[in-house]
Amino acid sequence: MKDLQQKLKALPEKPGVYIMKNDKNEIIYVGKAISLKNRVRQYFQNSKNQSPKVRAMVNNIADFEYIITASELEALILECNLIKENKPKYNILLRDDKNYPYIRITNEKYPRIMFTRKVVKDGSKYYGPYSSAYAVRETIDVIRKMFPIRSCNVDVDKKKGKMRECLYYHIGKCSAPCTGKISYEEYRRICHDVSMFLDGKQDKLIDILKQEMKAASDNLDFERAARLRDQISAIEKLMEKQRVLKLDMGDVDVVALARKGDRVCVQVFFIRKGKLIDRDSHILKNTEHLDDSEIMAGFLKQYYSGLSFIPEEILLMCETGEEEVLSQWLSDIKGSKVRVFVPKRGEKLDLVKMVKNNAEDTLEKAMDLAALDKKQNNAVTDKASLELADMLGLDAAPYRIEAYDVSNVQGSESVASMVVFENGKPRKEDYRRFKIKTVVGPDDYSSMQEVLFRRFEHARRQDDDKFSRMPDLILIDGGQGHVNAALDVMRDMNIDIPVCGMVKDDKHRTRGLIYRGGEISMSMTSRAFRLVAKIQEEAHRFAIAYHRILRSKSVTKSVLDDIIGVGEARKKALLKHFGSIEDIKNASLDDLKKVEGINSKVALSIYEFFHSGGQKDKGDQIVD
Repeated sequence: MKDLQQKLKALPEKPGVYIMKNDKNEIIYVGKAISLKNRVRQYFQNSKNQSPKVRAMVNNIADFEYIITASELEALILECNLIKENKPKYNILLRDDKNYPYIRITNEKYPRIMFTRKVVKDGSKYYGPYSSAYAVRETIDVIRKMFPIRSCNVDVDKKKGKMRECLYYHIGKCSAPCTGKISYEEYRRICHDVSMFLDGKQDKLIDILKQEMKAASDNLDFERAARLRDQISAIEKLMEKQRVLKLDMGDVDVVALARKGDRVCVQVFFIRKGKLIDRDSHILKNTEHLDDSEIMAGFLKQYYSGLSFIPEEILLMCETGEEEVLSQWLSDIKGSKVRVFVPKRGEKLDLVKMVKNNAEDTLEKAMDLAALDKKQNNAVTDKASLELADMLGLDAAPYRIEAYDVSNVQGSESVASMVVFENGKPRKEDYRRFKIKTVVGPDDYSSMQEVLFRRFEHARRQDDDKFSRMPDLILIDGGQGHVNAALDVMRDMNIDIPVCGMVKDDKHRTRGLIYRGGEISMSMTSRAFRLVAKIQEEAHRFAIAYHRILRSKSVTKSVLDDIIGVGEARKKALLKHFGSIEDIKNASLDDLKKVEGINSKVALSIYEFFHSGGQKDKGDQIVD
């Protein structure tokens, strides 16, 4: 403490960043200050006015460092980078660091519509962000049904007139500019209509389309008139579902929070061209040591430091004391003026209140769900699980147990399985299979580390509901080496979950458990032994089954596997009907339709595959 007092006296009255460390030299808090001397000293003054959490943090401070910066803005940028890199225990930490999805209209002679997570200054138009990748892909699909704009990467100028129409042309999702079936002017008009739709100018777009429909009808071009009529109908249906805010504003984010106990929900509404397009929620824990302004400031720094798109205005529920420097920082990132402020009256204040109400509702539901999960986790009725907890000396019986097994044959096609048991029963919908990606050769330890890292990385990113629930106990098929490898990953990811190794005897039968450096013998007549043996057998079975599937696929691979709409049953039907791949390739569209189980759409897909280059369209089917 004497050393700290000496360092406190030497603090400069300059802007900068301060870094608090514990007795293990770990960074536990990072903050910024206009005056390092005044701000850092506050932590070590009379603690009566400090919250218990702040007192706990100060009690853990064994040392601190500081970095002087030229300005408060420079301090803010450095603070953001240090928090992101070190993830200090007492800072506000967002659980995910995701890049949000956008819709992109490319800046090309023949523009494309694309899904992207990155906004770059390349002249393209970007719409978003959206919180759901699924919603973006669905929106793109709807747009292409209304306006047949291309999504492929074909060089239209080079290939124009030299290509056949693809499947998307035949199902009405592309106007095929690469074939010359549509003029350049007509294609650009379609792209303009897409931009108007995404800009929120649906009313104006409908008026234009109605005029074009009338003109087409007057010219007796009834096919075009019918197509325009269908577009107008589709847009009107979408407009009925869309929430419209009667505000004269451009691109705006609205940020508000609600708190209950040690939980805070921060909610962000994305408003683009006066329309609410999406929202995003973040549940923050261990925030009782911070007031609303500190939470809001900490959230904004982390949230917008990784965001590709910055709006023109950010409306806040409460003052942070840093609005001016935040505005300057975000303006530098965006390359144009950004205003961060708290509205005091009018429609913008009403909008902030609406977001706050939504944040309160989201937090209430999240806490109800957490309470339900906690109640469910505590309601362990399985006697084998209770017996296992007693055997391992656990504080509570494990409700959710996850078991892992790695399988390979001479190092080829290495795979792993994750099986889940809840309250002593298998929960097969949560089972997962992994194909080892980074390990070459039969290295079970490294393979297990890869699998565990991927499993808990999914949980951190919250990109798969099946990985969102954390286990109470992890069982690894293997001995002390496997357990040590698993524990290394857990320590690196700062995850504290008991890990046991399931060891076998000379006859490859379950023998006992490796836990905390020693082996726990188990009576073969005990319920705990039967549960562990069942879990071990299930993990091994699931891994071997996956391994056999991959080996079978590699043996029975066929060019037909690459055709959209052709599965195992249709592949067999085609081979039975024609006798060979060559005869299928030479078959006409009408001949293909005669095959049992092959409808017109699939027949067209097969025909196009063999007559337009046979590009592979099926994605990676491995579930991770």
